[in-house]
Formats: sequence, structure tokens, C-alpha cells
Amino acid sequence: MRVEQLKLTPVTTVGTLATQPSAKEGKDFSQLFAEALGNVNQLQKDADKASVDLAAGKIQDVSEVTIAAEKATIALQLTMQVRNKIVDAYQEVMRMQV
Repeated sequence: MRVEQLKLTPVTTVGTLATQPSAKEGKDFSQLFAEALGNVNQLQKDADKASVDLAAGKIQDVSEVTIAAEKATIALQLTMQVRNKIVDAYQEVMRMQV
């Protein structure tokens, strides 16, 4: 029986990460994380502005406000989960014996 080598194809990302340079092109994890936090912050601000505009009568469609709020909520939840995984990984590394 003959075993052949696996042929791996590169994985392409969908969305905003596909347009950003990879770590090989000069961005490191801290820069990417800072940008992601900035994007989450901007989504939170957009949701707050949409809520204020709805209360002021500038927006008639409630679904726009709901969508903006859900985008902000999901982005914040994802950010918190990434932070939790990073903290867990750090704690696991610190528990290793050398």
C-alpha cells in the first residue's frame, strides 16, 4: 500500500481579516488585537449613536438600531471570549514546569 503526501491548500479568510496584511507583512499580534479592539469600540459607538438618533426621531426604522446593537453585542462577546482564551493560555504556560 502506497501512502502519498498530503497536499494542503492555503486557507483564505472571509471578511475584514482578508484585506489586512498578515504577520509576515509586518503586523504582529498586538497591532492586530489593537485594531480589533478599535473596531469593537467603533461598533459600540455606532450602536449608541443609533439609539440616541432613534430616541430623537432621526431614525424611523427600529431594525437598524437593533442590528447595530446586536453587531456591537456579538463583537464584544467575541472579544471577551478571545481574551478569556488568551488568559487561559497564559495561565497554562505559567503552570508549566521547566
